[in-house]
Amino acid sequence: MSLVELIAQADERGLAASGLACLDRCVPLLGGDDETLRPLWASLTDGADAAEWGERLEQVRAKLDAADDGDEAVVLAHRMLRAAPAERSAAEVRVWADACSVAALRIHRLLDAAEDDASSVAAHREGRTEGMSPLVAAELRRQIVVLEVLAGHGQVGLRRALEVATEGRRVLRAVVSRRSRQQG
Repeated sequence: MSLVELIAQADERGLAASGLACLDRCVPLLGGDDETLRPLWASLTDGADAAEWGERLEQVRAKLDAADDGDEAVVLAHRMLRAAPAERSAAEVRVWADACSVAALRIHRLLDAAEDDASSVAAHREGRTEGMSPLVAAELRRQIVVLEVLAGHGQVGLRRALEVATEGRRVLRAVVSRRSRQQG
């Protein structure tokens, strides 16, 4: 199943986790650490008050709301954070999760030293993966895994989704570090 189809079928928690996982993987571009988004992840568990999402989102924004430096990847990561809905309704998080998916793939494409032959990330999201660069391919796989795990396991899948986001964050942190050394 393509990423576009998985997003279309996901429930509210899956969509929120999908968008959050994309944002979490891009936290190194925002200057955040491994714990920055943990409060938002916790608000996705059963028993968490729905209002906690909005409150925790504002706290995260306050921590990460530094001016971007004009770098396109950083600008895209800031847009993901700013676009996160204060209210976690299915309609709002569906739009956000879809936008985060596109932004995260574009970020990975911008940061990948290898060439990506596709003219846009839309083709990759629809299942056409030929000519995809390694970093973009890995990001696409992570997005699919997060949605599949949450669709198949509900709240229990949150732990695996967080593990996938953490793995991706470490990869992106290494890419950003390497890029800084090369430019610097």
